[in-house]
Amino acid sequence: MMKFAWDSYKLYAWGKNELRPLTRNGHIGNMFGGLRGASIVDSLDTLYIMGLMEEYEEAKEWIQNDLDLNSNGEASLFEVNIRYVGGLLSAYYLTGAEIFKQKVVELGEKLLPAFNTPTGIPRGVINLGSGTSWSWGWASAGSSILAEFGTLHLEFVHLSQLSRNPLFTEKVMNIRKLLNKIEKPHGLYPNFLSPVSGNWVQHHVSIGGLGDSFYEYLIKSYLMSDKTDQEAQKMYYSAMEAIETNLVQKSPAGLTYVAEWRGGILDHKMGHLACFSGGMIGIGADDGPAGQKQHYLDLAAEITHTCHESYSRSATKLGPEAFRFDAGAEATATRLSDRYYILRPEVIESYMYMWRLTHDPKYREWGWEAVEALEKHCRVDAGFSGIRDVYASTVSHDNMQQSFFLSETLKYLYLLFSDDDLLPLDDWVFNTEAHPLPVIRKRCLQEHSNTQDDEQTNLE
Repeated sequence: MMKFAWDSYKLYAWGKNELRPLTRNGHIGNMFGGLRGASIVDSLDTLYIMGLMEEYEEAKEWIQNDLDLNSNGEASLFEVNIRYVGGLLSAYYLTGAEIFKQKVVELGEKLLPAFNTPTGIPRGVINLGSGTSWSWGWASAGSSILAEFGTLHLEFVHLSQLSRNPLFTEKVMNIRKLLNKIEKPHGLYPNFLSPVSGNWVQHHVSIGGLGDSFYEYLIKSYLMSDKTDQEAQKMYYSAMEAIETNLVQKSPAGLTYVAEWRGGILDHKMGHLACFSGGMIGIGADDGPAGQKQHYLDLAAEITHTCHESYSRSATKLGPEAFRFDAGAEATATRLSDRYYILRPEVIESYMYMWRLTHDPKYREWGWEAVEALEKHCRVDAGFSGIRDVYASTVSHDNMQQSFFLSETLKYLYLLFSDDDLLPLDDWVFNTEAHPLPVIRKRCLQEHSNTQDDEQTNLE
C-alpha cells in the first residue's frame, strides 16, 4: 500500500504537497505557507522503516536539492511543526543524515517569531519569510488554539538538543508555565486562549479537534524525558482526572465515549480525531496515581472498542469524521456533514498501541478489517482517496491522498503487524504526525551538558 501510494504521488504530484488521485495531479493548498513536498517529508521515516530504500533515497535527494525553506506564504505553525519539523527530526534520528538536521534547524528558526506576543503564546499563522504572525480568522476573538500551541513541545525540545540553542525549549516551557498558572474551569483546559491577555476565550473543551494533541503531548513529554519531566506528568494526570469526571460517558448500550463540553453543557459527540485517546490513555496507564494502572488500561480498551464500533457500524467498515450518542443513535454519524472519512489514522493508532500494550489479537483483527476496507473503498487507479460518506455502499471519492495517510495511517498499520522491537515504545515517542522521536536519556546528554546537568547526572 505504501509503495503504491508513493509511486502514484511520484508519478503525478512529485514535489507538490499532496496527490489528487482521481484527477492525477498535485495539490499545494494553503496550510504550509509556500513550503512544498509535504508528502515527501511526511513519508521519509515510513519509507525508511519499511525498508523501501530506493524510495527513501529519492525522497532524501529531493530534500537536499529542492526543499526550499525561503517561502513567503501563510503557514500554519502547528501543521508545519508536526509535519515538516517532525518529519525532518525523525529522518535525522533514524538515519543520521546531516541534511535533515541542517534543514530542520533552519526551519525551526523561522517559526520562532510566532512567539512574539504579549504572553509568549504563539499565534496560529506565520509568514515564514517575513516572520509576521497572526491568528486564524475563524478562531474566536483572535485567540490561539490549545491543540496548536500545545503541540510544539516534543519537536522544540529536540530542536534545542540538535541546535544546542536553549531558546526552543524556553519558548515551549513558557507556554506550559502560563497554562499551569491560569485558572481552569473544573480543571479542564478550554480550546481557545488569547495570546494577548492570556485568558480563556470560550469555554469549549474537547479531546477531539482543537484540544486533542495538547493532552497527548503532556504524557509524551513526560515519557520522552525518560520520565523526569514531573510537571508534564502532574498536568497530564490532573487533566485526565477532570476529563473522566466531566467528559467520559457511558451510552445506554454500554459504550464508553468522551463527550465535548460547551460552557458546562455536554455535546454527546465524539470526533474521529478523539479516537487517538485510547492509545494515549493506554501508554499513560503506568505512571498515574498508585493503583490506577488497570483502571486506565480498561478505559483505554473501552474507548478503543467504541471507536472500532464507529467503523463496524458503517457500510464501508470505515469510520465517520464524527459520531454521536443521542436520539437513539450510538457510535454513528447522524449528520450528513460528519459522514466523510479522509484516510485518518487515529483509530488505527489506538489499535497499534493497544496491541503493543496487551497483545490481544482482536487489535490485529480490527487493523486488518481497516486494511481490507481501505483497499476496497479508498484505493483508486492512481493512489488512495478519502470518501464522502462511509454509510453509502457506492462510494464517492474526495480526490485527496492526504500526506498523513503515508506518515501515520500506513505506518501505524505496519507497526501493528510488526514485532514490538521495531521502534520500541521504551525508546521512541511518536509526535502527533507519527514521526518517532527518541527518548532523551540524561546519561546520553552528559557529554554536552552544563555543570548543573553534570551534577544531576552524577547524582543519578
